[in-house]
Amino acid sequence: MDHFTYKDGHLHAEDVSLRDIAAAVGTPFYCYSTATLTRHYQLFTQALSPMPHLVCFAIKSLSNVAVLKTLGNLGAGMDVVSGGEYLRARAAGVSGDKIVFSGVGKTRDEMALALNGGIRQFNVESEPEMRALSEVALSLGKVAPITIRVNPDVDAKTHEKIATGKKENKFGIPISRAVEVYAEAARLKGLRVVGIDVHIGSQLTDLAPFAEAYQKVADLTVLLRAQGHTIERLDLGGGLGIPYTRGNEAPPLPADYGALIQRTLGHLGCEIEIEPGRLIAGNAGILVSKVIYVKSGEEREFLILDAAMNDLVRPSMYGAHHDIEPVVQPAPAHDRASYDVVGPVCETGDTFAKARALPHLAEGDLVAFRSAGAYGAVMASEYNTRPLIPEVLVQGDQFAVIRARPSFDEILKRDTIPVWL
Repeated sequence: MDHFTYKDGHLHAEDVSLRDIAAAVGTPFYCYSTATLTRHYQLFTQALSPMPHLVCFAIKSLSNVAVLKTLGNLGAGMDVVSGGEYLRARAAGVSGDKIVFSGVGKTRDEMALALNGGIRQFNVESEPEMRALSEVALSLGKVAPITIRVNPDVDAKTHEKIATGKKENKFGIPISRAVEVYAEAARLKGLRVVGIDVHIGSQLTDLAPFAEAYQKVADLTVLLRAQGHTIERLDLGGGLGIPYTRGNEAPPLPADYGALIQRTLGHLGCEIEIEPGRLIAGNAGILVSKVIYVKSGEEREFLILDAAMNDLVRPSMYGAHHDIEPVVQPAPAHDRASYDVVGPVCETGDTFAKARALPHLAEGDLVAFRSAGAYGAVMASEYNTRPLIPEVLVQGDQFAVIRARPSFDEILKRDTIPVWL
């Protein structure tokens, strides 16, 4: 569910009219609902309540510091994949003992940053990384807590660009080699093994791949403990999907996911860590844009918006679907037109939807892209020298700009002309 609903004929974020936000900050902009973020986080904590657990929000899905602070204040940990994300988590007031560091390419500088600033664990992805981390830790007089990410070779049955648990993917070590890799980790004096990490992909809409992967983790836990390793935490990654089209069958609920974890892993007595991003943030955010022109082509009509692929790249990159709704509520028996919904960037790929049935729209009308909170603003760019768009956070009847739109002067001043020009 979310908290974007029509009230008095206009789409609202909680108790704030999107039309009022548009008048204050201009379009396009992202808008996030505190109530939705809170509810979705709490669904996970309730689902895992029978077990010791920590819900670590995947910052890569939505990294604004105000959003991170909102979740951190609720008790969330953070899953980071770069030094920059680590610093965002700390800027949001999240303590190091609630931050896990994932990713295949951690640099020595990033390792040192986290070791000096405090870290719950590193989710190690390869033997070279493991050796480098030990060296960095010893040079600082520290011991790095680690899990080792195992690749269970499970097909998550999701988009090929966001599948991470098959043997041909770049992530983790083959589960078949886990025994020898854990043995080496135990010999490295700069490391302390605390558990196992697994993550098989994103936007999963079926629990079966999770069940297959988690059973392999359960078997590995028993085996590694028998060999003397301390396995006190199981980091299960994220990946639970969200419904991007209203009316379609919804993916499994967090409660069902939690029950699966309890069935497959609860008997091991481990602390459970999960790293949801999309399910917490996805439906908590929308993108609001304005119609620039309605253009009649020879075979179709184009709805040309002031948002573009640089603002929301998911449709262009993944062929992703986002429901699009007018901000002014249409009449119950309204006529519909078929539009190709496009942006102003000079690429055919700057297309949000083709032949989308929408109420008749005109120049100046506002539209909202639903389920845009995850992998929207974080993947935006300034392609075509289009400024990054504002992010707005709503709580009840209040809203605040939590990232302002930069001016063209601010963008241009980042460039430096050499003295010889």
